[in-house]
Amino acid sequence: MADSSTDPRSILDDAPMTARQWIAVIITIFLNALDGFDVLSSAFAGPGIKKEWHLAPDGLGAVLSMELIGMGLGSLLLGGAADRFGRRRTTLACLLLMVVGMFMATTATSPVGLSIWRIITGLGIGGMLAAINAIAFELSSRKARSMAMSLMVIGYPLGAFLGGLVAAQLLKAHDWRSVFLFGGTMTAICLPLVWFLVPETPAWLMRARPAGALERINRALAALRQPAIGALPPPAPHEQKASLADIFSPALRKATLILSLGYAAHALTFYYILKMTPSIMSDPQFAGQNFTQAQGAGVLAYANLGGAIGGAAFGWFMHRFGIKQATLVALALSVLLVARFGFGANSLMGWTLAVVSVGLFTNSAIVGFYTAFAAVYPTHVKATGTGFALSIGRAGAALSPYLAGTLFKAQLGLMTVSVIMATGSLLALALMLFLPLRRDQH
Repeated sequence: MADSSTDPRSILDDAPMTARQWIAVIITIFLNALDGFDVLSSAFAGPGIKKEWHLAPDGLGAVLSMELIGMGLGSLLLGGAADRFGRRRTTLACLLLMVVGMFMATTATSPVGLSIWRIITGLGIGGMLAAINAIAFELSSRKARSMAMSLMVIGYPLGAFLGGLVAAQLLKAHDWRSVFLFGGTMTAICLPLVWFLVPETPAWLMRARPAGALERINRALAALRQPAIGALPPPAPHEQKASLADIFSPALRKATLILSLGYAAHALTFYYILKMTPSIMSDPQFAGQNFTQAQGAGVLAYANLGGAIGGAAFGWFMHRFGIKQATLVALALSVLLVARFGFGANSLMGWTLAVVSVGLFTNSAIVGFYTAFAAVYPTHVKATGTGFALSIGRAGAALSPYLAGTLFKAQLGLMTVSVIMATGSLLALALMLFLPLRRDQH
């Protein structure tokens, strides 16, 4: 066993968090906020896309699924890259993919062209989610880890909220392409932030041991304002080689299956609200009146504000009651409130209250899953395991708007569709009951 005096992982685990560590965690919040806005940019733009290209509900649902398909591929292919090439390097590469995809989406002249660029954007988002999940976990102390993880995850709804407010204003004066232009610009701004302020994690450097590992670890520790180490401890046997097969070893197989399938099931429910709310509100059949696309984007923004508030508070609940127990409660409330969404509303305030209450608990459950990914998988497969679970989860996310659009096309009412879509969280709850995660794992 490595001596804690020369193990940088033990230093970061046991020492108080420094300002520089919190800065790195805050940047992961910003990065996840970009993901939140980038993923939902097509939902904000959805009514305009539907109108310009005369798309039926299932056609729009297919377009809205494209970046989610890309995210699934990115999580699987590029999530593993974070374990092989490093968290920081993978994050920078994924940011470049997102910048290209967002800017090029503004040039699309057909649903097919837009779909291609949304898949490319999704590739970057999917890979970066796995990488920043590992960064937030590995750069935080054991005591602050639950809070750091919950803060990182709430970046997603926070970005969607603030971005939604901006999108609502942009859509008053410009067409839907302005939403993607704004997203691309904000993504590009984050490149230098990562380059200068987020070091490679000492945990990854300890496992991978690239050339000059000791010097690189000490540079990272210095950047985080932590003491240097004098020598590298011997590598643990299981850390010398790592592959995708490791997450299906006897010790991890059960957790991998539960987390992957459970996340996919909950994502089906989660993305129903996030992807379809503006289109539902713009349809008089469901909304009672014809709300504008700007109003729909504004209401969706507040759904994400609810998600951010719920996610922030959820960090305390996980620390107090454990990851598994807190996530089970959030999933149960998700089922009830998504079904309640099926009653609809007759006013803008009514819709806003409905989606805020849903967002409080659907996003809390997302925080629970992300924290479980980081807690279950050891360092050498942390991003690989997270990426695999996210890639399977994206199947549920990608299916969500397409399934909802198909159900609406079949003339099923809002209540019926909402109850069907809520069953995803119910299945996730049933699976989570069997997750091998101790109450004291945070």
